[in-house]
Amino acid sequence: YQEVQLKHFLDSITVTLALTKEEMERPDLSIIDIGTGAGFPGIPLKILLGQPRLVLLDSTAKKATFLHHVTQRLELSNVEIVSGRAEEIAHLPLYRQQFDLVVSRAVALLSVLVELALPFCRIGGEFVAQKKGEIRQEIIKANKAIDTLGGKLSQVRKIELEELSGERYLVIIDKICATPEKYPRRLGVPKRRPI
Repeated sequence: YQEVQLKHFLDSITVTLALTKEEMERPDLSIIDIGTGAGFPGIPLKILLGQPRLVLLDSTAKKATFLHHVTQRLELSNVEIVSGRAEEIAHLPLYRQQFDLVVSRAVALLSVLVELALPFCRIGGEFVAQKKGEIRQEIIKANKAIDTLGGKLSQVRKIELEELSGERYLVIIDKICATPEKYPRRLGVPKRRPI
């Protein structure tokens, strides 16, 4: 059990490798975790960084209830839990293009993740996708979506920690221009017909 916890927390905080020291110390940093599940990587990032505004987004109401309990138990402030689909929430002005850092941990193919995540990212911010295994082809297939949604592939960073098994990467995408209003497309379309 302790080993599983260590791996989840350690894996989560590898996201900080995509941030500069200045970004990590910004008191007004805003983060959204898309498809957060049990709160990874969002909650460990909040614990480590302390200050940022954190939004945990998951489509499952039961997970949202669990996250409310966890964040209260941990006495985390400036955390908002949103139960809903990214395809819908990303069109709300309160969330659209409002975040410095958008994170997601292996919830879909990169081409799908880009459509779900980049609309939340402000221009000048970044989207960090945590991926496992062979990702070269996945990145190639995601290039059109990255361009279409206002992003630019910044780097692919291999995570090499003996405590974490398998090949792990951070795919870092900079937001360089506004995402067209029609994205993300309606519920389920990004997954069925990736850009």
